[in-house]
Amino acid sequence: MNNENSVNEDFLPINGTDFVEFYVGNAKQAAYYYQAAFGFQPLAYAGLETGVKDRTSYVVVQDKIRFIFTTSMVPGSPISAHVNLHGDAVKVIALGVDDARKSYEETIKRGAVSYQEPQVRSDPSGEVVVSGIRIYGETVHLFVERKNYEGIFLPGFVKWDPLYRPASSGLKYIDHMVANVGWGEMNAWVDFYAKVMGFSQLISFDDKDISTEYTALMSKVMTSSNMRIKFPINEPAEGKKKSQIEEYLDFYHGPGVQHIAMTTNNIIETVTTLRNSGVEFLKVPERYYESLVERVGKIEENITPLKELGILVDRDEDGYLLQIFSKPVEDRPTLFFEIIQRKGAKSFGKGNFKALFEALELEQAKRGTL
Repeated sequence: MNNENSVNEDFLPINGTDFVEFYVGNAKQAAYYYQAAFGFQPLAYAGLETGVKDRTSYVVVQDKIRFIFTTSMVPGSPISAHVNLHGDAVKVIALGVDDARKSYEETIKRGAVSYQEPQVRSDPSGEVVVSGIRIYGETVHLFVERKNYEGIFLPGFVKWDPLYRPASSGLKYIDHMVANVGWGEMNAWVDFYAKVMGFSQLISFDDKDISTEYTALMSKVMTSSNMRIKFPINEPAEGKKKSQIEEYLDFYHGPGVQHIAMTTNNIIETVTTLRNSGVEFLKVPERYYESLVERVGKIEENITPLKELGILVDRDEDGYLLQIFSKPVEDRPTLFFEIIQRKGAKSFGKGNFKALFEALELEQAKRGTL
């Protein structure tokens, strides 16, 4: 690991991902989809009934993962403009901190652009301090300090308690979130996370690592000092045809969050549940499994269900991991999800990149965007 920023590693202690907020065209329907398809539970609501006139927000939760879906109630708002340009998409990656004011001051003085000055939100359950900075594209980080709050979610939200409560699919927490940025922009954002937020570079991949006959990309993974937050940053690389990163940038119209990786303790059970609920996954060629044991060594899982479900396996010096990627969950080929189970491995499945890209290229070919 690169430790050149270790002297700064404590100026921005982060407790974990607090929530992820999506700006969407219809929050009610989006929230229902993530409950029905992914097994999230209803948590909180803000809208007309709570005195909010310009937007409606639904919050869903599964273990430590919290998603907010927010829709504008008025035309021409920043939320409407975001949805019009990007489609349904991640706007906010909120990070839990002990001191939102200090987090804001420390990042601003290191060069961050302000999104929201520290603001105290309060209700009878206490107060939350929230501040924020801008990152790639129109995406932002919020710093959320909740040590003096005991409410359901945030001030302004009420408990959302509908009759419909689907079973959990076994998702536990966000493992990492991946950004797609434009040509030549990866290193600028690597530098941003290093200098502004005190992150370190955990690993990097170049176009020799992540390529097929047709397409390629480059990626570097940035991590917080306590390893709780991991942000891989991708940029396109030259290839014979258009890569998935270029396709994303074309349809998203700029940099943004490409995928969110969520962990499970039993990937076979979780993926079976998700597939039965309508989540569609990429399938790699069957030949991938012919040399699996040769490539990764002995694993605890039976190969048959892995092959049937399309789950990939990779090993590093610390253990192995199992992973699978959904097809895009929007009409635009932009945002998708990864389901991952770690059996000691700390890496990101480098040995699966070629097979994964081939599967992605098959989907791109169907869309006419390869």
